[in-house]
Amino acid sequence: MTRTTEAASSRLGDVETELRTLFLRGLDGEHAAYKAFLQKLSAHLRAFLRRRLFGWPDEVEDLVQECLLAMHNKRHTYQSDQPLTAWVHAIARYKLIDLLRSKSAREALHDPLDDELAVFAESSTDASDASRDLTGLLATLPDRQRLPIEQVKLKDLTVTEAAALLGMSESAVKVGIHRGLKALGKRVGNPS
Repeated sequence: MTRTTEAASSRLGDVETELRTLFLRGLDGEHAAYKAFLQKLSAHLRAFLRRRLFGWPDEVEDLVQECLLAMHNKRHTYQSDQPLTAWVHAIARYKLIDLLRSKSAREALHDPLDDELAVFAESSTDASDASRDLTGLLATLPDRQRLPIEQVKLKDLTVTEAAALLGMSESAVKVGIHRGLKALGKRVGNPS
């Protein structure tokens, strides 16, 4: 083993020992130990989940809370002859999988953004009329839909860049574009 591996293994052993001791004392009715266990476990879980959810930092804290609640509710299932961190990580992985499945299901409900609307003129003589018409159509949308469309579709910013510029989440930018394009499509297809 290298020194780095040995040091990491030693730290993990220290964490295991500390968490396990506090948890078992908490199970025996020592409230202060259980509170200390939950605080230390929260920090441990936060680091564990951040490494796996680096693209969704907003989800980490919610997932930590879900894991803590699940562990509290399932504390009677812990077998004291087994490593506590293995039990903790198994529960955290199940919660993480549930989160990823729900995100995947929600994303599948969204239509592709680029296929929503063909508003742009194809000939140069129609370009100024189309630009004026598009500006008028966009003005009918609320800012949460209009601004993302302008930034991503007209100014060619990425969703990430637009989100940073507008102070919105990437999901909010995508939803704004999707809903805005859908609303514009209805207005163009149905002039009344």
